Amino acid sequence: MAVKAGYKKTEVGVIPDDWDVSTVGAEFEIKLGKMLDSEKNVGVPKPYLGNKSVQWGRIDLSDLPTVPMTRADLEKYRLRDGDLLVCEGGDVGRAALWNSPLEECYYQKALHRLRPLRGFDSRLMVELLRQWSDRGLLANYVTQTSIAHLPREKFMGVPMPVPPVPEQRAIATALSDVDALLSALEQLLAKKRDLKQAAMQQLLTGQTRLPGFHGEWEFKALGDLADIRSGGTPSTAEPKFWDGEVLWCTPTDITALKGRRYLFETSRRITELGLKFSSAEKIPANSVVMTSRATIGDCAINTVPVSTNQGFKNFVPFHYVDVDFLYYLLTTQKQGFISLCGGSTFLEIGKGQLVTYEVRLPLDKGEQTAIAAVLSDMDAELEVLEQRLTKTRTLKQGMMQELLTGRTRLL
Repeated sequence: MAVKAGYKKTEVGVIPDDWDVSTVGAEFEIKLGKMLDSEKNVGVPKPYLGNKSVQWGRIDLSDLPTVPMTRADLEKYRLRDGDLLVCEGGDVGRAALWNSPLEECYYQKALHRLRPLRGFDSRLMVELLRQWSDRGLLANYVTQTSIAHLPREKFMGVPMPVPPVPEQRAIATALSDVDALLSALEQLLAKKRDLKQAAMQQLLTGQTRLPGFHGEWEFKALGDLADIRSGGTPSTAEPKFWDGEVLWCTPTDITALKGRRYLFETSRRITELGLKFSSAEKIPANSVVMTSRATIGDCAINTVPVSTNQGFKNFVPFHYVDVDFLYYLLTTQKQGFISLCGGSTFLEIGKGQLVTYEVRLPLDKGEQTAIAAVLSDMDAELEVLEQRLTKTRTLKQGMMQELLTGRTRLL
């Protein structure tokens, strides 16, 4: 395949003519950190960074131990501002820059410390490592024992593209700007999730009442709020029971929702005959399906009629119960449901236990609906943020593909 003008084929792919090809070892000094030795650990206790603290693009100092360091250790393993730390073991290649959040810190042997020898921008190296990791390139340099390892000698030989230094900085800055946007979105999303949790705690317990509602809340058994139905599985030995028109929900379908409220489709279907010759029941639309075996209390509102397997207990709400309110209320009862399962290895909650399980709620359906509307609005805001975060991550992936290969030039 012909290479377009201004580009060349190299061992790292097609790159611009004015880019060079080098190796990690030629561009960076690489040193492993301090190995722990329980018999020889003497010296002054100092903060000690492990590979679990190195996340993609950031350092997590939330659980930082101290380790005795000798005078020689203090000179050899002290981190400097701008050091690039790369995981040698486990999730090899995961990398972040040390930007001196602590005045003094040292690092363990499961980390490579990289310092530029010829001015290569370490921020850009983080992005290259992320791309190599995503593409599985580093697997070619890994030594596999009980866990994966990236030996220093092999790491040094990894080939890498080298744009001119001004272009390195421009690429790194552009990608860093997107990272800053991603970080801001992640923080905002976490804050909004916390606010929703607080709102649920206040609104679904009656601690905070919405304007215009004053009636007393009462305890009611779940059996007084909904018709609770079970599920079942038709015989898999009978082809005529399968691949029909009846949606058939399994816990995997709920997991696939990733916390979203509404269930529109299922991965499998059964026939009317399969429904008839099994304990599965058809659950009308606008009910709440809830996992009741192994994973307890994961819920969704089915917007269309469905059946479920035996790992569910399903709530068909009575006319005086708002289905969205019931959904939110049930999601707050997970620990209570689990406590009913006792100490058995395989958790399962039965219909009899759920029928008598009591919850506190307003009997005024208008208040139920108003509470659910507030929480629904918060869910809608969260979904918009999650979509924006996903799109921004996709945008960055595209930018990396263009910028790290030189297909798009910033200078």
